[in-house]
Amino acid sequence: MPKECVICHKGPIPGAKYKRRGQIKRTGGAGSKIVGKSLRRFLPNLQRIKIILDGTVRRVNVCTSCISAGKIHKA
Repeated sequence: MPKECVICHKGPIPGAKYKRRGQIKRTGGAGSKIVGKSLRRFLPNLQRIKIILDGTVRRVNVCTSCISAGKIHKA
C-alpha cells in the first residue's frame, strides 16, 4: 500500500535539508552560510484506521487533516 491518503491522495513531496555554518546575524555573527544540501522526502501524517468506504468496513491509511475535517466515518 503506498504512503498516500485514500481520501485526498496526499502523498510524499520532495524537499531539501540544508547544512549551515557560521553564527547568525541576530546573535552578533556575520551571517550563516549554506554549505551543503541533501535531498529528502516530506511524508504526510498517515494513520491506519477502520473506516466505512463504499458501504464496507476497510482498514486504510488516512491523513490526520482528513480525520479532523470529518471527511470520513469511522467504523
